Amino acid sequence: MVFAIKWGASVIQIMGYAATGFGWTPWNLYLFLVGVLGWFAVGALWNDKALMLVHLVALGAMIAGMSSSAA
Repeated sequence: MVFAIKWGASVIQIMGYAATGFGWTPWNLYLFLVGVLGWFAVGALWNDKALMLVHLVALGAMIAGMSSSAA
């Protein structure tokens, strides 16, 4: 299961980078959100606190940025 989550999340994040490169907003953010959540889940399943921390901070930054640009 972890194998599928980490590869799925990786592919989705790569799609987010591509979407950013082509200027496909807000789709790039949605893809990044799914990828970040997937990698956070992998960190939780592996009990890897560093992996969880990095993706929790990334998620917080993305949510803060999305909410400030919507206002």
